[in-house]
Amino acid sequence: MMNLQSDNTSEKHSILSGVLINKAILIDGQGEQLECSGYRDHACKRCMYYLLCVLTLGFSLLLTRWKPEWGYYLTKTRCPLATATCVLLKDASGQFFTADIQTLHLNPGFNTSIQGLDDGQEEESYETESVTACLTSSQLGVERVLTYFDHHHERFVWDIQSATYKRLQGLDVNTKCSAFHDCFQGMSAVVQAEKLQLYRPNSIDIEVKSYWRLFIDEVLNPFYIFQVFSVALWFSDKYYYYAGCIIFISLISIIVSLYETRKQSVTLRDMVSMTTSEILVCRGNKEFEVVDIHSLVPGDVIAIPSHGCLMPCDAVLTQGNCIVNESMLTGESVPVTKTPLTHQEDTETYSPDEHKRHTLFAGTQVIQTRYYGQAKVLAVVIRTGFNTAKGELIRSILFPKPVGFKFYQDAMRFILFLGLIATVGMIYSIAILYREGVLFSKIVLRALDIITIVVPPALPGAMTVGMVYAQMRLKKQGIFCISPPRINFCGKLKLICFDKTGTLTEDGLDMWGVLPVVSKRFHGIIHEPSTLPRDPFLVCMATCHSLTMIDGELNGDPLDLKMFESINWDIEEPGEDRTRFDCLMPTVVKPKAPGSRAFYRGYPSYNSNQQVLEEPGQDTSKFETMMPTVVKPCTRDTFMHDVSLPDKPPFEVGIVRQFTFSSSMQRMSVIARILGQSHMSAYVKGAPEKIISLCKPHTVPENFPEVLHQYTIQGFRVIALAYREFDSKLTWHQAQRISRDKIEHDLDFLGLLIMRNTVKPETTPVIKKLRTANIRTVMVTGDNILTAISVARDCGMVQRSDRVILVNANPPDPVTNKEASILWQFAEMPSDSSASEAEVPPEATPFVSSTSGGGKSYHAVSLSDETEKYHFAVTGRSFAVLTTYFQDLMPKICTRGTIFARMSPEQKAQLVKQLQDLGYGVGMCGDGANDCMALKTAHAGISLSEAEASVASPFTSKTQNIECVPTVIREGRAALVTSFGCFKYMALYSMIQFASVLILYNFKTNLSDFMFLYVDLLITTTVAFLMGYTGAYGKLVARRPPGSLLKLSILLSIIFQVIVVTAFQVGSYFLIKAQPWFVPVKPTPSADNYQCFETTTIFYVSAFQYMTLAFAYSKGPPFRRRIWSNVLFSLSLVALVAFTACLMFVAPEGVRNFLKLKHYPSRSMKFKLKLVGYIAVNFVVCLFIEWIVESETFQKVCRFLRNKKKPKNRYKLVEKELTLLPDWPPVDHVTLPTSTLESSAVQEAHP
Repeated sequence: MMNLQSDNTSEKHSILSGVLINKAILIDGQGEQLECSGYRDHACKRCMYYLLCVLTLGFSLLLTRWKPEWGYYLTKTRCPLATATCVLLKDASGQFFTADIQTLHLNPGFNTSIQGLDDGQEEESYETESVTACLTSSQLGVERVLTYFDHHHERFVWDIQSATYKRLQGLDVNTKCSAFHDCFQGMSAVVQAEKLQLYRPNSIDIEVKSYWRLFIDEVLNPFYIFQVFSVALWFSDKYYYYAGCIIFISLISIIVSLYETRKQSVTLRDMVSMTTSEILVCRGNKEFEVVDIHSLVPGDVIAIPSHGCLMPCDAVLTQGNCIVNESMLTGESVPVTKTPLTHQEDTETYSPDEHKRHTLFAGTQVIQTRYYGQAKVLAVVIRTGFNTAKGELIRSILFPKPVGFKFYQDAMRFILFLGLIATVGMIYSIAILYREGVLFSKIVLRALDIITIVVPPALPGAMTVGMVYAQMRLKKQGIFCISPPRINFCGKLKLICFDKTGTLTEDGLDMWGVLPVVSKRFHGIIHEPSTLPRDPFLVCMATCHSLTMIDGELNGDPLDLKMFESINWDIEEPGEDRTRFDCLMPTVVKPKAPGSRAFYRGYPSYNSNQQVLEEPGQDTSKFETMMPTVVKPCTRDTFMHDVSLPDKPPFEVGIVRQFTFSSSMQRMSVIARILGQSHMSAYVKGAPEKIISLCKPHTVPENFPEVLHQYTIQGFRVIALAYREFDSKLTWHQAQRISRDKIEHDLDFLGLLIMRNTVKPETTPVIKKLRTANIRTVMVTGDNILTAISVARDCGMVQRSDRVILVNANPPDPVTNKEASILWQFAEMPSDSSASEAEVPPEATPFVSSTSGGGKSYHAVSLSDETEKYHFAVTGRSFAVLTTYFQDLMPKICTRGTIFARMSPEQKAQLVKQLQDLGYGVGMCGDGANDCMALKTAHAGISLSEAEASVASPFTSKTQNIECVPTVIREGRAALVTSFGCFKYMALYSMIQFASVLILYNFKTNLSDFMFLYVDLLITTTVAFLMGYTGAYGKLVARRPPGSLLKLSILLSIIFQVIVVTAFQVGSYFLIKAQPWFVPVKPTPSADNYQCFETTTIFYVSAFQYMTLAFAYSKGPPFRRRIWSNVLFSLSLVALVAFTACLMFVAPEGVRNFLKLKHYPSRSMKFKLKLVGYIAVNFVVCLFIEWIVESETFQKVCRFLRNKKKPKNRYKLVEKELTLLPDWPPVDHVTLPTSTLESSAVQEAHP
């Protein structure tokens, strides 16, 4: 709640305790830390700053714009947060942000509880305590002032008790579930308006800046400021044409950039725009009023329209059901059913993640609503605006985390190094020109010109070329990227995590059979569920689902669909007339009527147990006042009443209540009643391990573990069914309020539902490609661990000769005082020695044969085989124990772990983080539903979704299989190599020109305006932007491209090339000087005699050097295709070579004069041929250097020179450690935590 009821004494004490606090750590909406420091204006400092701005001609203003923290240091002074007028924020990546402290004057009687209680009652224990605001008042009850600041669309308010700022939150934190039913009955318009001041309008407004504002922001970028400086310098030096061309190109670049930026902003704004403008809000006493959606605040009670709507906020469903499409948030196209938050969670604290089945998220589409006849479907608003789940995703797009890729960090360091070289060059050029008596103005211009030469303005743009082209190629292949910098990350991926269902395996399941329990023993396998007798097993299959009819098509979970279809059901929408039903309006399931088209359609003969599902709209008076889902077999006695038995009702089952599937609970359940019976029953289905724990032990067959093991180890999806009969005293209305935990216990075990989950045909070849490329693959799934092991073997993640070790970790038991422990066990391999189904009698344990499960062949593997390769298999329960009590073992578990099963969405993200901490470049591929957290945590998350772009992950693939993974990695590698090549080329381009200028400065001359234009625009720009057009190599190889520019081989390559190009330029001068017709340049004080033999020769040699290095750095395999596959680049390179050669041999006089080229005399043909040979030698030497530095021998020499004694990545150290521990893990032994100081020590004992 907004805790503002503190008395004067506590308020004064809190303020005094916060006087000395001038820095605090805040937590933003994404869980990231913000370091908050308090500042206030300092008059003296501000005056000095204004003086500095005048002295630096405004450059200080630019510096403080680029570095906001410098502005605070220069104009403000540190002070306690309690008295600060502004704050300086620093995030985890080191970025600084500023925000002004603001105040909000509230009415004296304003109740700041976020529950919005307007009846003056005291706040109780259910109220939230996570976010509080401090209202200071000079006179209590006269004026109340709220102090706050806004950052990245989040509001942080002052908390008087903790004397710091805290993020303003809604009802999503520390709110008891009971509060949503007991305390939110609607608020008045006055209270709503007051709370709107605090929470701001409920909107996600994306600012679309005008072109003028975008232009100002763009030109004030350091890159363009450097361009302005360079252009001004060139104009001063009379390089008019060159400067004009640069201005023209820069303007074109700015215009394109502004158009794309504004287009993206408009697209994002349109994406988050709301089609719904008004909604019904409860004002108390069941009175409703239509209000604008922007007026909603946490605590409002809204009515969801019966025809559906686009949710304008996050809200908890408290009354009625909703069918919702959440594809915008999760990428999951299957609609989900949202049920009301019930009293079963009364003692729980609400969490949007734990209670997402009861939560309607902003931006999701409500397709249908269902509840009592004319009653409204109600929900309580918990979050609005940018605080919603949708708002958080939009904020992550607007303010992405900086990509901490080593390549970019090294690039900045290298640019600083180039700046150092420029400084040395300036000193050298000043000394040379001063010695030669050049005018002072010319010395200054020439010295400053060195900076523009050594640090090329086009360098940042050239580095992004590879990513841009890779993004275009990915889009053509149906892979969309919303974060282009992530593409380069993909080039360094070393491990890929895969979800199983829908990613590695088919999303849909095939019904393989059912295994009912009869007399506490498994009955024989039944492949046709429609032939089951009318017993609880059939009733459980007919009722325990969450299917619904949407636009005439049956929708719901794929597993429920297959189960539904296996007993031949049909579904009908509700009738038009609902006025006669003052009751619940659920789906109605009933048998198909004999004689109807639906009854005979698709069925050649009459089946006595065909089922039909019907939605509300028929007569259900026989089910008292509530209209349940009705299930009944399609038999003659159902439709043709037996006059001999007038009192016997037809066999029908009414579904009274539904508890939807929960990932954390791993089950779903329903309450139902068979017509004619006086009692109700609960039917439950879910994970076998979970269901068994809820069943009476004597109802479970003794051989249950063996039967479950035999099916799961062969890759079948096994679902357990159970039920429980209630006392007849349980009424319909009591069933609507009973808590879930009160019905899901003391169950009778019914049997197993066995479904086949086949591996996608593309999965195994892709896994093989990744293994060949030395990219580790890991399965992270919510399915059964034995099923996951089987799929891992089928797809090649685990080889047949590899061992799988189950890591069974148990938490400490306070009752028996047992410590946490780990039992290491081998997972049994599937054997081909199982008896065939025909050889096993129906009453025996129905093991599956090697040929009955879909044609797969399983071979026995001896567990005694001495193999070095082993994999860990870990369940989510064990993972939680390991991360809590065995942190020292987590690096080993993660390094050798291949199968992680029964993992919750949070645990998936935790695993990805653990792998990243080990030094892995981690990719994650999933269907976008339960994998959102892991997809966003990974370095490269790939969502398999039909949407063109999903905010669930950086990459979205329309191809619904994992073939996109190698594609993304190949394109990432190509983009990374291109970025390296472009960077090295641009660095060498500046060094070549730097060498040319310094050589010519010795003769008081320089390259002409159009020579610079020819080199910079015609050669360098064309080459730099086309060399990245080369596509990715078709094969994924084991070698990975380097990730750092400071790698010794790369640095030596640049150094050797600089030496070579400088040497050949100097050599060309001596070559021309040795000619008998050579005439030295006549120096002038202005040093502007460009048309001379020295300048012309240096120009020809350097021009070919640019093209030589472009060819040398356009590497092909193993990461990119051959250079000639890039037709545009190849043709442009050939054209440039031919044109430059023509200039040397047959250039017309007009062209020579235009470029200021000195004409070689007619007798100089021999010299020209020598010069061509000289250039050819330069070409060969450059290629030879690149071949040497890329060779394996040279790499070994570099590793020796670096004296690399141990691996850099932590996972390699762990692998090395594991190779030295042949007896670890202690299989069939128990590992206990140790009390010794050495974290790696363990205590072992026999189980």
